[in-house]
Amino acid sequence: MAAELDFSPPEIPEPTFMENVLRYGLFFGAIFQLLCVLAIILPVSKSHKTDSDSFEPKNSETVKKPKATAPQISKKPKKETKKKR
Repeated sequence: MAAELDFSPPEIPEPTFMENVLRYGLFFGAIFQLLCVLAIILPVSKSHKTDSDSFEPKNSETVKKPKATAPQISKKPKKETKKKR
């Protein structure tokens, strides 16, 4: 009975070029996603120069005031008259 059992490893074909491309593409995609998630989670320290620029008062020339909208002429809807039968 021991002669009937075959304990040799199964034959596994070598991966093709496209299988290798898919495997490594998935690895790089997973690493890219992890980097994107970490970029969202971890705060990015800003330099002192950009922080001080945001607190400076802006000149009146650069600050644009919203223009007042011109009053629209409202048209009164005509009264609908019922037809007499």
